[in-house]
Parts: sequence; C-alpha cells; structure tokens
Amino acid sequence: VVKMGKVCAVFGGSRGIGRAVAELLAQRGCRLAILARNLDVAQSTARHLGAGHLALSCDVSSEQEVQKAFEEMQRNLGPVNYLVNAAGINRDGLLLRTKTEDMIAQIHTNLLGTMLTCKAALKVMIQQQGGAIVNIGNIVGLKGNSGQSVYSATKAGLVGFSRSLAKEVAKKQIRVNVVAPGFIHTEMTAHLEEDQLKKAIPLGRFGEPHEVAQAVVFLLECPYITGSVLVVDGGLQLM
Repeated sequence: VVKMGKVCAVFGGSRGIGRAVAELLAQRGCRLAILARNLDVAQSTARHLGAGHLALSCDVSSEQEVQKAFEEMQRNLGPVNYLVNAAGINRDGLLLRTKTEDMIAQIHTNLLGTMLTCKAALKVMIQQQGGAIVNIGNIVGLKGNSGQSVYSATKAGLVGFSRSLAKEVAKKQIRVNVVAPGFIHTEMTAHLEEDQLKKAIPLGRFGEPHEVAQAVVFLLECPYITGSVLVVDGGLQLM
C-alpha cells in the first residue's frame, strides 16, 4: 500500500504567507486544500502546486461555509491531519476613526474564523487520534501598534485561544501553536514605508513569506511542541 501524504487545510492559502506554507507542504508530499474567499485565485494556487490538490471557496466567518468546506475536504482528500489558519484582514486606522463594522469584520475573520475552523478540524482530528494546528498571529498581537488596535486585539486573541485550546486537546494528541510574524513582504504590507520601518528591524529587512512558512511547517511536524508562540520577526520585538 502506498502511504499517502498528510492532508493539510490552509485557510487563506491562495496568497501571502498561506500560499508559501502550501508550497512548502506540497514539496513535502502533503495533499493540500487551498481555501480562500476568491475561488479563482485558490484554484490557480492549487494548480500551481501540482496534481491532486483541492481548491475551495470559503469565508471563514461563516460557520456553514466552514462546515461545508470540511465535508468537501473529507470527501475529496480524506480526513485533515494539519490545519493552518492564515486567513486574515486588516483595516488599519486610529480607533476614534474606525467604523464598528470594520471592527466586526476583523474580529469575525481573524478571530472567530480561526475558532470555527479549529472547531471543525477537531472533530476530524479526534477521530484520527491526532493532528496539528498552526494559527498565524502577528507580532503586533504581542507588542501592540498604534493604528492597529483592533487588528492587534484579534491577533492577541489568537494567542489566548490557541494556548487554551492546546491544553484542552493535548490528551487527544492534537497540538496547537501560533506563529507571530513581523513585517513580511505580502499584499498586506505592500503599502507600508519599508525604508523607514526596516531601520527598526535588527536584521535590517522585511521577511519573506517562505521564511514564515518554514516556521509553520516546523511547528506542524515537531511532535513535542504545543501551546507555543514562535516569533518570526527579524528581531523586531527586541527593539
């Protein structure tokens, strides 16, 4: 019998850090489900990874869509072994100028969405008697940043959620960890003043998505790490 690679669901897998994670896992022989709101982009990412991968449209803030996505994955790929939550949005601005609906959108996608995908994955992983989850936080969730109070709150929330969940499911052999990137070259950081910001980074540059992906895959594969927050920020938090 040919041993098939692990099945991995990457939410927000069509671009940025999520896409880099998917690429690295595909190289390691995993079968990927690429989930994103935009199905076209998800499909082109899945095709780029090679044969045998799945693309699905999913808005993580909708419990029904998450539910449906897990049913599709089970049908097409089998039970999920790895879950990566990289779907995130940011709408930066001073709190006084932030519309309530923009607050809710960030909380729903970044925090509630991760809770919903984790809940759905756990049902599968408990039956499989094991699994691993990595949630993508952000260094601002740990140190804060002016103009990002709502975004920071969602990313800090992920840490508390992931640590608590890690305790809850450890006896089921399911591990839950967080990767907290700093400034990484993605669409989300494309508008930033890079030359100014990189002066504050000890390594003197923005990171690349594949560098974060290495940390994510490390945590997925390392059998004795759970409830951990791995900072990948070029030393930014030291400043």
